[in-house]
Amino acid sequence: MAIWEWFKGIPPRTRIIVGVGIMAYASAGLYLSDKAEEHLRRTATEKEEEELRNRPAGRPTVEKRND
Repeated sequence: MAIWEWFKGIPPRTRIIVGVGIMAYASAGLYLSDKAEEHLRRTATEKEEEELRNRPAGRPTVEKRND
């Protein structure tokens, strides 16, 4: 909780600036990661997209062993 206490202790204007800065950093990361993916040609092929569509949703189940 130390970070939350620090955040609550700074002036409101500074909190706004910190919040907007974090959102800008996250937005830039999302945008730049897509551009890097295109540049490095790591986009999914049609075969990979089809495999993802056909994969069952949810988590796989694991049977519990009784040893």
